[in-house]
Amino acid sequence: KEGAFLICMLLGISFTVWFTLLLVFIIVPAIFGVSFGIRRLYMKSLIKLFEWATLRMERGAKEKNQRGGAEPEFDMSDIFYFCRRGVESIVDDEVTKRFTAEELESWNLLTRSNYNFHHISTQLTALWGVGVLIRYGFLLPLRVTLAFTGVGLLVVLTSIVGLFPNGRMKSYLSDKVHLMCYRICVRALTAIITYHDRENKPKNGGICVANHTSPIDVIILASDGCYAMVGQVHGGLIGVIQRAMVKACPHIWFERSEVKDRHLVAKRLSDHVADKSKLPILIFPEGTCINNTSVMMFKKGSFEIGCTVYPVAIKYDPRFGDAFWNSSKFGMVNYLLHMMSSWAIVCSVWYLPPMSRMEGEDAVQFANRVKAAIARKGGLADLLWDGGLKRGKVKEVFKEEQQKLYSKVLVGSSEDCSRS
Repeated sequence: KEGAFLICMLLGISFTVWFTLLLVFIIVPAIFGVSFGIRRLYMKSLIKLFEWATLRMERGAKEKNQRGGAEPEFDMSDIFYFCRRGVESIVDDEVTKRFTAEELESWNLLTRSNYNFHHISTQLTALWGVGVLIRYGFLLPLRVTLAFTGVGLLVVLTSIVGLFPNGRMKSYLSDKVHLMCYRICVRALTAIITYHDRENKPKNGGICVANHTSPIDVIILASDGCYAMVGQVHGGLIGVIQRAMVKACPHIWFERSEVKDRHLVAKRLSDHVADKSKLPILIFPEGTCINNTSVMMFKKGSFEIGCTVYPVAIKYDPRFGDAFWNSSKFGMVNYLLHMMSSWAIVCSVWYLPPMSRMEGEDAVQFANRVKAAIARKGGLADLLWDGGLKRGKVKEVFKEEQQKLYSKVLVGSSEDCSRS
């Protein structure tokens, strides 16, 4: 009995200390929007650690080459290496490589980014092992606790705010609740975010458009300002969150049958931006996640509304954790586990000056102009290809265009031969 009582007492003390630390250092600062600088100090420490690991790997590789002895002789089988690399270069075109994880120049002590580096030396292997214990034994439980706290508070508090009559008080409380909960969720990812040019932040009556790398893009932006979300109605936990959020703020949720009705979607968006008291709409025009290296084709729907567009560029630092969601490879749960077991999520956000449709400019041209501005600011490649290629095959129209061009080449060649 005494042993059981002692265990219960220790568990109680541990829980109290754990919750107190969360409350004092994370939840309360999130409520007031302040930071103690712990995350940035943590980031600087990681950078120094990665630099040391990179130097150790380079030295280990050099020592291994020196132990190799004489120069290896050429073998006929070596040809196959160059053949394979040539085929890979052909297959690795500028489009499909945007749908896979971004390559790192050095190892960040995560097995998922390189399966071989931690075997170079005993020191690196030991350091990798300590990293696994820290990430899965301490950071992961902490982050899961914070995530449940943030989401739970969002559901409960937005439901309570929804009971208030429409007016300034309800809008004020809704903004504060959303900001607080999203900031807690940001801390659940140990996200270190640098916001630039805040004077250009989106304003009511407009549409905010941004490049799309990850589902957490929403949390990254919503922790610095309030937005009206647009999306399809879901079931399960996401559905519970959606129903709670819409009680406090006029988010725009569509039924599955309504999503393909472009006119209905455009009307709902137009009606929202026409009311200057409503929050700016947040939209990701690419329609899918791209791997943090480029911006792909923007769907023209949000550029047909005729309102002010506020472009935002988001760029993640892959050294601390890969934020890209490859939805064709990982489910949402698996992806969130990767996020919460990474070292941190580090990114920069640039608010660009507002843009409007120019005279004589159609929606596609306007979308391309906004996309180009985002790509330049974020240091991303500006591609004209549709991100939908990640899930589907190339459209028959594109194939036919290439076939016509090829046939013209053949016809031209045959005519030249006949003349000669």
